[in-house]
Amino acid sequence: MKVTKKQALENRAHIVETAAVLFRERGYDGVGVADIMAAAGFTHGGFYKHFRSKADLMAEAAASSLAQSATQSAGADVAGFVKEYISRKHRDAPGHGCTLAALCSDAARQPESVKTTFADGIESQLAALALEDGPLNKTAKREARAKRIDTLAHVIGAIVLSRACPDDSTLADEILEVCRTRILSQNA
Repeated sequence: MKVTKKQALENRAHIVETAAVLFRERGYDGVGVADIMAAAGFTHGGFYKHFRSKADLMAEAAASSLAQSATQSAGADVAGFVKEYISRKHRDAPGHGCTLAALCSDAARQPESVKTTFADGIESQLAALALEDGPLNKTAKREARAKRIDTLAHVIGAIVLSRACPDDSTLADEILEVCRTRILSQNA
């Protein structure tokens, strides 16, 4: 039975969504095309009907999950964003958490297309956090952007460091608590 164009697009979207979760859970090198296709419910052979390469899928999956993160952050105040981001819930669910915290170090070793996708995603996240800035002069805009970059780097770093510790480690929780408290006090 022939697959309709609509069904092919839905299948592709499902593969991208599945890949986005698996990449965040295991990293780009920790999951293969066969794993992704099996998890999505398709055969390995069907992959190349949808994508030219694994790198193309990596870029598309990253773009999709980064866009979702920016959309979720849009309009959130910085304090709310920090509290939600630097949490045990986020730390313990990399497959459904922020792509930046899960894959930035992996992206640094990937083709330019993936790096470009990450740069675009970082810009989108910064723009989402900028919605509370309001009208500012040029100097104030630069300072507000620097503050957003600083906050984003700190929240990502907090999650990365915490995830590097054993799950039941008191250090993992201490990192989250200290970073959350310090970032909130700096943004107060």
